[in-house]
Amino acid sequence: MPGMAHQLTWEKIDPAYIEKVVCLARDEDTAGEGLIAPMRPARAGDPTTEVSAPRGKVAAADLVARKPCTLSGLSMLASILKIYGGNATAELHAKDGDSVPAGTVVATIRGDASEMLMAERIMLNFLQRMSGIATQTARYVAALGDTKTRLLDTRKTTPCHRVLDKYAVACGGGWNHRLGLYDQLMLKDNHLAADDATAGAALANLVSRARAERPDLPCEVEVDRLEQIPPVLEAGADIILLDNFSVENLRKAVELIGDAAWTEISGGVSLESLPVLGTVGADFVSCGALTHNVPWIDIGLDWK
Repeated sequence: MPGMAHQLTWEKIDPAYIEKVVCLARDEDTAGEGLIAPMRPARAGDPTTEVSAPRGKVAAADLVARKPCTLSGLSMLASILKIYGGNATAELHAKDGDSVPAGTVVATIRGDASEMLMAERIMLNFLQRMSGIATQTARYVAALGDTKTRLLDTRKTTPCHRVLDKYAVACGGGWNHRLGLYDQLMLKDNHLAADDATAGAALANLVSRARAERPDLPCEVEVDRLEQIPPVLEAGADIILLDNFSVENLRKAVELIGDAAWTEISGGVSLESLPVLGTVGADFVSCGALTHNVPWIDIGLDWK
C-alpha cells in the first residue's frame, strides 16, 4: 500500500510551516493582518492584557476538555508559546491521538501571565478545531468496524491548513489520501470528460498515456458505472475509485477488480452507511465529512 495512503505524524510536519501559520494567526489578532493599512492599529498588541496583567507576572492555567474527545493540536502548544515570547511553557498530560473523558486536564500552561492571555484564544482555536476533526474521524473509524477497509480523508480541507487537517485525521485513526495534487495521478470524471475519454478505448488510452508520462506516481481513476472498469483495468490503473455506486454494484465491482487494482469507495459516505460499506471488501473508503463541517471540541483554559 505504499504511496496509496499516508498517516501524517508530527515529525513529518515542517516546523517552519507551523511557525508561519501561528505567526499569521497571532498577527490577525494583534496587528490586523489581512486588513488594508488604514484599518490596522497604529499600535499593535493586546491593550486589555497590557492593563490587566503586566509583563513579568507569573501564572498557571489548565487546558481542560469539557466533553469526551480525541485530541489533536497539543503538539502545537510549544510553538505557539515560543512565538508569543517564550516565557511560558506547556506541560502535557495527554498526547495527540488520545481519547479522553470530559473533565480531563490535557495540559498545564505556566509562565508569563501576559503571554498566556495573549496566546489563549490562538491555542484554543487550533486545539478545539483539530480535536474536532480527530474526534469526528474516530467516530467514523469506529462505525467502519473491524474490517480490512481503511478510512481516507479528501482534499476538502481549510485552505492553508491542509497539513494540520490531515494530521488531525491521522490522530483520529484515519488515513490521508492525497496530500496535494502533486503526489498522485487522479483521473476524475471531469478529467475524463475534458479528454472525451469516458468509456471504451478512449478511456483506456487516457489511462495508459497518464501512466506512461508519470510512471513515478500511483494512478487512480474514478468510475461511476461497471462498464468503465474493464478498460481501466486493461490500462493498468493502480486504484479504481467507485463513485456513488449502489451497495449491490460495489460488491460486483470489487469482485470484478479482484487483486488487479486497489479499490476505493466514494460518494454518499456517512456514519450510517459505513457499517455496510465495510462489508463490501474494498481497500479504502473516502469521506469529505472528516474535515468539513466539523464541530469544534469545547476545550477551556481554566486559570489557577
